[in-house]
Amino acid sequence: MNNNDILRQLRYTFNINDTKMMDLFLAGGLEATRAEISDWMKKEEDPEFKSLVDVNMAAFLNGFIIDKRGKKDGPAPVLEKRLNNNTILRKLKIALNLKDDDMLAILKLVDFNFSKHELSAFFRNPSQEQYRLCKDQVLRNFLHGMQLKYRGKGDK
Repeated sequence: MNNNDILRQLRYTFNINDTKMMDLFLAGGLEATRAEISDWMKKEEDPEFKSLVDVNMAAFLNGFIIDKRGKKDGPAPVLEKRLNNNTILRKLKIALNLKDDDMLAILKLVDFNFSKHELSAFFRNPSQEQYRLCKDQVLRNFLHGMQLKYRGKGDK
């Protein structure tokens, strides 16, 4: 999945307006203008579409964590230059204070059955043998399940 799609889905799921979006980016260490956010929200076919780079997505997710969990003492987290689905899933887990069972329940909302062992493999150290890359299908289903849990079954 690309960062723009993920951002769009999170914005819809949590009903985040432009001002709140700017606040989340700022809390994560990036000053984003309303125009930039608008361009990131556009579909790829739109001539004004701008791709959301990983470091900017990391800033949003860090701001989302701070908004949901509160600011942590000490220095601000370093923004990742490269993100993958595992990192995005981990940041969402942290922000929403989800346990493995909560995440599995969210996946079950979209009839995506997954075992606790399969899920825990996404959060392991990449150097471990049991580590697995989170595929787009898993992240897409998790985001859709979050939408059902936090927003309801309304039309998109």
